[in-house]
Amino acid sequence: MSHNTCRFCHTLLEHTFVDLGMSPPSNAYRSEGQLNDMEPFYPLHVHVCSNCFLVQLAEFESPSQIFSEYAYFSSVSRSWLDHASQYVEMMANRFGVDPDWQVIEIASNDGYLLQYFKEKGVPVLGIEPAANVAETALKKGIPSVVQFFGMDTAKELLTQGTKADLLLGNNVLAHVPDINDFVAGMKILLSPTGIITMEVPHLLQLITSNQFDTIYHEHFSYLSLLTVQQIFARQGLTIFDVEELPTHGGSLRIYARHYKNEVQSITSRVKEIIAKEIKADLNSMNTYAKFADTVHKTKRALLSFLIDAKNEGKSIVAYGAAAKGNTLLNYCGIGSDFIDYVVDRSPYKQSLYLPGTHLPILGPEKISDTRPDYLLILPWNIKDEIMAEMTHIREWGGKFVVPIPEVEVFS
Repeated sequence: MSHNTCRFCHTLLEHTFVDLGMSPPSNAYRSEGQLNDMEPFYPLHVHVCSNCFLVQLAEFESPSQIFSEYAYFSSVSRSWLDHASQYVEMMANRFGVDPDWQVIEIASNDGYLLQYFKEKGVPVLGIEPAANVAETALKKGIPSVVQFFGMDTAKELLTQGTKADLLLGNNVLAHVPDINDFVAGMKILLSPTGIITMEVPHLLQLITSNQFDTIYHEHFSYLSLLTVQQIFARQGLTIFDVEELPTHGGSLRIYARHYKNEVQSITSRVKEIIAKEIKADLNSMNTYAKFADTVHKTKRALLSFLIDAKNEGKSIVAYGAAAKGNTLLNYCGIGSDFIDYVVDRSPYKQSLYLPGTHLPILGPEKISDTRPDYLLILPWNIKDEIMAEMTHIREWGGKFVVPIPEVEVFS
């Protein structure tokens, strides 16, 4: 995509959604030896297309730079595994997914979801660009193709006689710069009566819940049903159902099929969500123009809280070396002057440092050693899981701080 035209409809991009300044790639964790090296920072300047309302970030780093070696393992989150397991049960019950189906997942990560289909004897195939993550899936006995998905990969699989009866992808549609090539690839790989399900963070939730920290260089697009419907329709795919999910701060699960396959009739939920988006004025440029003001207020409120806490001699530690946390910390300019260190359950991230802020990443057990006054929860979308896991900080009067949608303190 040219930096000044829409990646879907190629309209000139003249409208800013929000400008979060310069930030390093959110998953470019640093080793101790890299701390004095030059670190790349790129603009987090998000535009909105006045024609199709696709909210988008220009491509500064290619997907191969971001995803070929990846620090995110889906299986680290218990709640995410539960979500995956429930999805598999639902698809088996609703559509009769059984051992006669071929299930293919795009961005299959470490096999976190396909393992549950495999347990039911359903043939599975993962497509995962990060070799280090795919290796974990292979160890679980889940066949995985280490490639980026698009038309070329779809055609290659087709020549090998592979077609998907169920083609799924969770939190991947936003991660592809060439969204038209990606959706065209799905159409190629889908069997004539096949079903696509995709989960995407919902732009409506990003706006109404002030989730600006979900903007980072891996996320090229921020999606509404209004826009996704247009993108799929261009490739001859019809969205026949949609669900609202609580995951990632509010997501949509869309169900699609070939335009000519009318076995699955279009449910009322599609119209209902489109109506909800129109009621929220997602088809009006004014809505997008107002978002930046909310973001600026949040930054000031968080900094005010941290400054007051430090002036009172309080110690602050952060939980979760998450991509969204890196956006928040870099945009707000929060470093070791406010936060002592970050903890994360993923051993893959421990002993590294956050990009930009260079805060050290340690194991959660460190918190009991230093007994901080405040624990700032960066992955606020799983705050309940984290507060349950870290409830022992209350023993010494420790409190939880959640920054989004607004600064909130929990005793």
